[in-house]
Amino acid sequence: MAVLAVAAAIAVNLAYAESAEWRPKERWRGFNLTDMLSVDYTPDGAFKDEDFAFMERFGFNFARLPLDYRFFIKGRDRKNWLEFDEEGFGRLDAALEMGRRHKVHVQICLHRIPGYTSGASAEPTDIFTDAVSLHVACHYWKAIAKRYKGVPNDELTFNLFNEPPYIDEAKYVPVAKALIAAIRSEDADRFIIADGIGYGRLPVPQLEDEPCVGFGMRGYDPNSVTHYKVPWLKLPDEPPRWPLKVDAPYGILAGPMKSEMKRPLELLNLPAGTAMVRFGRVSGCVRVLFTADGKAVAEQVFGPEPGGQQEFVLPNGAKRVVIEAVEGDWIIPSRVEIVSFDGARKCELSLSADWGIPRNYTQRFDGWDKGFVLSGPEVVPARYGDTGMEYHYRKALKPWDATMAKGEFLYVGEFGVWKATPHDMALAFMEDVLAVWKDHGLGWALWNLRGDFGVLDSNRTDVEYEDFRGHKLDRKMLELLQRY
Repeated sequence: MAVLAVAAAIAVNLAYAESAEWRPKERWRGFNLTDMLSVDYTPDGAFKDEDFAFMERFGFNFARLPLDYRFFIKGRDRKNWLEFDEEGFGRLDAALEMGRRHKVHVQICLHRIPGYTSGASAEPTDIFTDAVSLHVACHYWKAIAKRYKGVPNDELTFNLFNEPPYIDEAKYVPVAKALIAAIRSEDADRFIIADGIGYGRLPVPQLEDEPCVGFGMRGYDPNSVTHYKVPWLKLPDEPPRWPLKVDAPYGILAGPMKSEMKRPLELLNLPAGTAMVRFGRVSGCVRVLFTADGKAVAEQVFGPEPGGQQEFVLPNGAKRVVIEAVEGDWIIPSRVEIVSFDGARKCELSLSADWGIPRNYTQRFDGWDKGFVLSGPEVVPARYGDTGMEYHYRKALKPWDATMAKGEFLYVGEFGVWKATPHDMALAFMEDVLAVWKDHGLGWALWNLRGDFGVLDSNRTDVEYEDFRGHKLDRKMLELLQRY
């Protein structure tokens, strides 16, 4: 038995070695197909051949299928979540066959996995702390891996689950490795994507040596552009701007409840005058402390509604003003205004009203005519100049530089701009990020093909649509995607 066990281990390791360097023959370029995204609002759960035919016709080669695991439960009842419904798997079988027929690579993602979802209606259990949830999640991946064993990686890959939160790597890695092991127990050769933590924003170095595993990032930053007026986020209702100043600050002002993201906003060399700090979205109630050269100048509790502000006076200016969330969860600062006492001079610093770890949060006042400039160790030479491409590289892609330098596979599993952002701005943003990804050889998948982010039936009010087989086609967006 020992000899057989060693032989089996050698065979598995050889399989890893053969598949560890697998890469797509072409850059993935395509769409998320959301027909099985949620039993709550996509209940029919049937993928459509016309979507795969559309991709083939216009030169796209990739379809990511974000799935709700409840489609695969008999009766869709969590009480029976270990009992599979064959109908759900039949829909996956059909999607894989459509992909094969239309030469479109299919990627299966448990967008909602037992114990976790990044979307609405949170799971009642937590996959990062609940052993039962993790066991059931492994049960699902084993079943999927077993069913599709032998399908080549050129046709099918797996994405463990969608957008793990801002969480300690030590909590995420054991979960990811358990799911990977479950897949490997049935299919040693399958290429697997693990999303970065922080909702796809940050790399996971502890997984970089896993054979036959790549990584997924996102292209939704800044949210003030990509998610303007979306109903499920409470962002400030300020018109979006693009491109944003490369060195402008962005992120959240986190309190003690988010210690891993906590960092104050620092303003250096402020002149004498009146300062006003405005805030947007807030989580619950957050107490913010304002200090100037170590002395408190103001303190206020904000929330739960967004849109608060605080004014304070600097009679002699200040070398260092610190704005810090000292109690509560988090709040997003949106603008700083400095006005001279005579009212003749005014300077503004706009912050990207954005979810994420604070970046560029040390700003130096450089004069009434120049405004604020980035100060401190975050100052780096520009790669693309002061453009939208540079902003995206610094904010979204630069954290992955070391991962890419090691030769690890990286692609963008989701990106897009919701329908309320002006169309011209949406296209400008998309072109900037697509150009950066192409420069780095990264594939991508738009969210979605049909719907408010997509090229079909996007419900925009500022687009002259074409009729395409009963759908409204955004030709400008389609042609932009085709170029990249």
